[in-house]
Amino acid sequence: MVSVVRLGQNFLADPNLLDAIVRASRVGSSDVVLEVGGGEGALTERLASRVRQLVVVELDRGLEDALAGVAAAHANVEVVWGDAMRVELAAVAPAATAVVANLPYSIATPLILRTIAELPGVASWTVLVQREIADRLRAEPGTREYGGPSVLVQHACTVGIERGVGREVFTPRPRVDSALLHLERTGGAAPAALADLVRAGFAHRRKTLAGSVELAGGPDREAVRGALARAGLPEDARAETLSPADFARVADLLEDGDV
Repeated sequence: MVSVVRLGQNFLADPNLLDAIVRASRVGSSDVVLEVGGGEGALTERLASRVRQLVVVELDRGLEDALAGVAAAHANVEVVWGDAMRVELAAVAPAATAVVANLPYSIATPLILRTIAELPGVASWTVLVQREIADRLRAEPGTREYGGPSVLVQHACTVGIERGVGREVFTPRPRVDSALLHLERTGGAAPAALADLVRAGFAHRRKTLAGSVELAGGPDREAVRGALARAGLPEDARAETLSPADFARVADLLEDGDV
């Protein structure tokens, strides 16, 4: 058996918080919910009675008996065994409309980005994550926390923190605090050109955007400087000063060659 600690899973021990997660998710009888990291099934059981279908992805086979019991009691629960970063989530039918989960810390950011990109039918995410991750994903331009994931998530979603969550409500107890994060989709995932620009722009954070992009193997700095100018932005701007909308304008100009 692989330990839950090694997998980055910390189970919720507070029934009031579990109920609060379900309420915050606003899911109902028409929703198909994806839960990643079902654990011992405490959140699974609460969700199952509220939604049309619940698909639970869990890696740790040591939890099989607990989740099998929940699935046996609820005909609308399907358990998929495997790594959520490898499972073909888009092939799960019916298609998910919401993600509700106590996410393992180790995959929280890439899992959110992956589901934004690969599951266009998902309209909302209500997920427990490390507080630091929540702060990064909702960070504003010009702040220390603002980075590539902030831009890519905010390009597609509004991001808010429903509540802070102390470490004492988990078993085993983590070394950090958590937060209940709620995302509402406002658009599609970042196109490849935009995603590439964002990643290259933050690759060398101390450099200007143009310099960082060139060093990362993207368009040369003069092309980026030209795109910034056409977008009405300083040519020597750094990545952390651009909003998601700014990045999208610059990416479009670079892709069109209109610099």
